[in-house]
Amino acid sequence: MRIEFDSEVTRWQARTDAWYFATLPEQLSLEIRELPTPPRGFGSLRVQARIGLTVWTTSIFFDGSAFVLPLKKQVRQQQGIDEGDVVTVDLDILDV
Repeated sequence: MRIEFDSEVTRWQARTDAWYFATLPEQLSLEIRELPTPPRGFGSLRVQARIGLTVWTTSIFFDGSAFVLPLKKQVRQQQGIDEGDVVTVDLDILDV
């Protein structure tokens, strides 16, 4: 399943030094939660993500209201992404 969305980049409040995320829209997240997927730790789903020219494999996690995509430091550096920026994410959910 391939989707595209825009998100403001946020920093996780509990650990402001390291964790940045793009958040999927709530309605889209609810639709994804309804998909038949294999059980994985923390309700995660394996994905291949792309921002700009950077492609990586990771997992998205449901935070209670929406799925969040962790943005690795390498990805942020390669694409010049900082907290508060709006990014366009192309996401391919691998567990569907």
